[in-house]
Order: sequence, then C-alpha cells, then structure tokens
Amino acid sequence: MTNLTDALHIPDTQGARDERHVAIQRVGVKDVRYPLQIRVAGVVQSTAAMWALDVALPAEKKGTHMSRFVAWLDALDVPLDAAALRQRHAAMLDKLGAQEGRIEARFSFFIRKRAPVSGLSSLLDYQGRWISQTHAGLTTLWAEVAVPVKTLCPCSKEIADYGAHNQRSCVTIRVELLQDVEWHELVRFAEDEASSELWPMLKRPDEKWVTEHAYENPKFVEDLVRDVALRVQADARIGRYSVDVENFESIHNHSAYARIERN
Repeated sequence: MTNLTDALHIPDTQGARDERHVAIQRVGVKDVRYPLQIRVAGVVQSTAAMWALDVALPAEKKGTHMSRFVAWLDALDVPLDAAALRQRHAAMLDKLGAQEGRIEARFSFFIRKRAPVSGLSSLLDYQGRWISQTHAGLTTLWAEVAVPVKTLCPCSKEIADYGAHNQRSCVTIRVELLQDVEWHELVRFAEDEASSELWPMLKRPDEKWVTEHAYENPKFVEDLVRDVALRVQADARIGRYSVDVENFESIHNHSAYARIERN
C-alpha cells in the first residue's frame, strides 16, 4: 500500500539530515493522557495513564516522528505486565527506527479491601508507575507504587500521659523488576510494615481496631523505611530499589522524610 505522505508528495522534513552534529539523548512526547489496562490481583483494570515517550536521536538525523508515539499508544490492546511492556517497548523502538528510548506511565489503580472488624468491602486507590528504558542495548524495567498508610510516634507514646500523635504517611517503592512482581504485592510491602494500613470505609468497631492496632505498633519514619526496605531487599525478583517514606506530621507544619536506595 502506498504511504499517504508519499502519494501526496509531501516532503519529509523530519527525515532530513542535520549538519550540526549534536545528538539528542531524549526527544518525544510527554503528558499524553491515554487509556491503559493493567492486571491487579489477577483482575484486569482499565485506567487512564499520563504517558511520556521518547527516543534517542542520532546527530545526523534532524527529527523524530512524533505521531508514531501516539500510534504506538493506540495499538496497545492487552493488559500491560512486565513481559508485555518489554515486548511493546521493543516495538516502539522499531516503529521509531531508534536504538534507545524510554517509556513512562503514571496511573491510578484500585484494590478492594475489607474492613478489619465489620468486613465491609470498598475500593482504595493507589498511584502506580511503569518506567521502561533501553540504553546501550539493555532494557531495564521499573515499577513504582505510592501507598498511603498510618504511623504512630514511639516517642509521643513514651512521654505522653494520654495517647500519642499519629499521622497519615506515604510509602513510595520503586523496584527494578528482574521478574514480574504483582501490584498488590508491592502494596503489601508497605502496608504490612506500617503502624496500620488504611481502609476507605470504616465503622466504629473498625475505627477502634485501627486506633488500638497503631498504638501497639508505633514506628518512627526511620523504622518504617528500614522495615519496608528489608522486605523489598529479601525478594529475589527485585534488583535495584528505592524506598521513600513521608510522614505528614500532625504536630508540625512540615513532613518527616526518609529514603533508602540500593544501586
């Protein structure tokens, strides 16, 4: 079939040669909102992702073909997991005639949770991210999840006559996938180590349970980041990683923060 551009005799300016001899490491599109299907706990979820797609451009090439990035997105017709993303990344590079490139997708996903006492069922949202990059012939794949949890201060518990201050916290885990790790597994790394996990819907018996459970499981930001990092590090499916914990302090107008990374 004749290419429409060729048939209309439209010149390909982007395909021209560039004489400035300056390579571009990353060129492409960003903040493209487009549908995405992912699999969470064995169930396919449809969501919308914010995509950033780019490739490396050799010094002799004037430009890349921006429309082909969107065409690649439009051709995504299966739920993305680690294996599928690796295959589709290779297809994107082939479509753009590139040797190196990067894919990033930021999105929300949901896990159905049952309250600890009443058993009431509801959906809690989490923030996920895929990052796939090919450089020097090697493709690396990263998954990132941001998990809201609850922490209670050990120092406050020790010194206060009445209760202890606590706050909502966010644990962000980014892992290099040597093998596929499910999204709900990454979430559990954080929730299992927090003073308490969160639920979107709680009755009074649930609220009592959460409050008392957190009180019996106090953690500094340093405790939480170390405990989550040890869980991540023990998983043979994971290579490099980083764990960030931010406590949105209830008695300060600032956050407490900690980070551990393994390179």
